[in-house]
Amino acid sequence: MTKQNPHSGTIRAALRYPAFRWLLAGLAVSQIGDWLYNLALVTVVYQRTHSTMWAGAAAAARVVPMVALGPLGGVLADRFDRRQVMVACDAARLVLMLALAFVAGTHLPVAIIPLIAAAATVAGSPYLPCASAVTPALVPDADLPGANAARSALTGLGIIAGPALGGVLLLFGSPALAFAANAVTFGLSALAVLAIPAGKAFRPGQRRERPSGLLNDVADGAAALRARPEALGLVGADIMCSLVYGMQTVLLIDVAGRAGLGLHGYGYLFAGLGAGALAGTALASRALRCPHPRAVLCAGLAAVGLPMPLLAVVHWGPAAIALTAVTGVGAILVEILTETSLQRTLPADAFGRAYGLALPASLAGIVVGSLLAPLLISVLGATGALIACGGGAIGYGLLLTAPRRRPGVLLARAG
Repeated sequence: MTKQNPHSGTIRAALRYPAFRWLLAGLAVSQIGDWLYNLALVTVVYQRTHSTMWAGAAAAARVVPMVALGPLGGVLADRFDRRQVMVACDAARLVLMLALAFVAGTHLPVAIIPLIAAAATVAGSPYLPCASAVTPALVPDADLPGANAARSALTGLGIIAGPALGGVLLLFGSPALAFAANAVTFGLSALAVLAIPAGKAFRPGQRRERPSGLLNDVADGAAALRARPEALGLVGADIMCSLVYGMQTVLLIDVAGRAGLGLHGYGYLFAGLGAGALAGTALASRALRCPHPRAVLCAGLAAVGLPMPLLAVVHWGPAAIALTAVTGVGAILVEILTETSLQRTLPADAFGRAYGLALPASLAGIVVGSLLAPLLISVLGATGALIACGGGAIGYGLLLTAPRRRPGVLLARAG
C-alpha cells in the first residue's frame, strides 16, 4: 500500500478528509486545554484553602455534572444543528474560563471556582455527542475505526501535553494565566469547527413524530439502546473498563509501594497506563479489521483484567509500569470498538440521545470504581481487591462473548 493510499480503517486513512482534519484540530486544542485546566483548577483551590477536601470537590465539579446532565447534552445534539451547538459550547466555555481567570486573579470567594467549573462542564455536555455523531458523516464507513482511533489518540496526547503545558504556565505565571490559555483553546476549537462547511453532516436525522419533551427524548435514546441488546453489551464493556480505571486510582497506590516505586511512583504507573492507551490507538484499526471481532472484544477485556492480579505479586517497578500499560491498551481497544459499533448501528435521529446516556454511564463507572476499591480492600485486602478487579473484567468478557448473548451480530459489523 503506497503512502498516498493508506490501508482503509487506519488513522492515516481517516486523515485524508479535510473536514475530519478540522474536527480533529478542534478536538486537539480543546483536549490539551482541558487537561491544562484540570491541573490549574486543583492547584488554585488548594493554594487558596490548603485543603485536599476542597481540591477534591473542585475536581469532582468537573465530572459530576456530566454524569447527571449528560442525557441533556445528547438531547440537544439531536434537536439542533450540531455545528451551531458545538460552536455555542466552545463560546460558552471560553467565557466561563475567562471568568475563572478573573476569580483566580482576584480575592473573590474560592467557593465560586467549583461553581464555575461545574457550569463549564454543563456548557460542554452536548459537545462530545455532537462530535461522535458528526464523525461518520465526515469519513467513509471503512475509515471510521481510524477516525475514532485518532480521536482517542488525542485524549492520550492531551493527558501528556496538557499537564506539561499547565506546569510551565504555573511555574512562570499564575493559575489565572492557565485559565486564560484554556479560554484561547476554546476559541481555536470554535474556529476549527466553523472551518468545516455547514450542511448535511451537521444536521440530525429526521425525527419520528412524538410528543416533545426532555423525558420523551431521553426515553427515545434509551429505547434505541434497548432495541439493540448487543449495543448494551458493548456499552457495558466500556463501563467495566471505566470501573477498573476508577479502582486503579486507589489500588495503584499500594502497587507503587510493593513495586518499590514509592508514592511518587503512583504517577509513573498512570503515565504507563496513558502510554498504553496511546499505543492501543495504533493497534485499534488493525484489530477492527480482524475477521473475528468477538475475539477482539474478549482480548481487550482480558488485557484489562489479567494484569491486575499480577500487579499483586510484582516487586519490580518497570514490570508494574508495563502491566498497567497493558491495561491501557485493552481499555482503549474496547472504547474504540464500542464507539465505532454504536456509530454504525444506532439510528441517526437518536444517536445523540443514546450516546448522551452511554457516556455519562461510563464516567459514572470511574466514580463507582474509586468508591468500591477501598471497600474491597477492607474486606479482601489489597491483593484480594486486585484479583477481584481483574476477575470482574475477565468474567464480563466471557459473559458477553457467550453465544446466548449473540454479540457477534454487532461485532461483525465493526470488523
